[in-house]
Amino acid sequence: MQSILKRNNVNVIGNGKQVMLFAHGFGCDQRSWQFVVDAFTDDYRVVLFDYVGSGKSDLSQYSSAKYGKLEGYAQDILDVCEALSLRDVIFVGHSVSSMIGALAAVREPSYFKKLVFIGPSPRYLNDEGYTGGFERADLESLFEFMDSNYLGWSSTMAPAIMGNADRPELGAFLTNSFCATDPEVAREFARVTFFSDNRADLAKLTIESLTLQCDEDVIAPLAVGKYVNAHTPNNELVILKATGHCPHISEPAETIKAIKAFL
Repeated sequence: MQSILKRNNVNVIGNGKQVMLFAHGFGCDQRSWQFVVDAFTDDYRVVLFDYVGSGKSDLSQYSSAKYGKLEGYAQDILDVCEALSLRDVIFVGHSVSSMIGALAAVREPSYFKKLVFIGPSPRYLNDEGYTGGFERADLESLFEFMDSNYLGWSSTMAPAIMGNADRPELGAFLTNSFCATDPEVAREFARVTFFSDNRADLAKLTIESLTLQCDEDVIAPLAVGKYVNAHTPNNELVILKATGHCPHISEPAETIKAIKAFL
């Protein structure tokens, strides 16, 4: 148990009995939830963690063999649930963590009560009859830039992902988060994320879920949120007024309100 909690830098806060587990997105760590968690700690037991390679996780536990697929990250979520003896968890995942949480819930549905997806995407690449938002050539160019100059890539991509150009402090927050992530892990996690295809997994979900979708999201466009909603049983779609890919950072009050309405 202790090795898992140390590996993923697990922190438990809050006063409630019902558990909420927050899973951060690519390039982030549990600090990305700092703008929303206080709204839940009076009524919920909140579990925060870092994926291996992010935040204060145990980097020595990173393995390409395990984390070369999203299933490796999903296993870590299940490990945390088992280590803390959690059941009926409300899972809140941002970006790629939406699909990681979905994979965990498909494998072990007994751990979960409800799922909240913030800016989810089951496939980032465009496909015949499917709009993911990216062409393969675009992603290859992105990774080439990332490989040659990770810090430069971070300072360019993070503000674009955040959106809200009129509030540069938000882009700076995400840039600092990206730059704090181990570059080698980030490169591999990015490839795993952007080349994943979890469309077929959506239909396997039996847990009630919520999709929170923003407009002007360069990572997960509106068509993707609508696809998730249309292909996931018992899924509710809420289109936020917030823009960009990180509403829990840019518009925490609206994000909190939408999550609480679902719960």
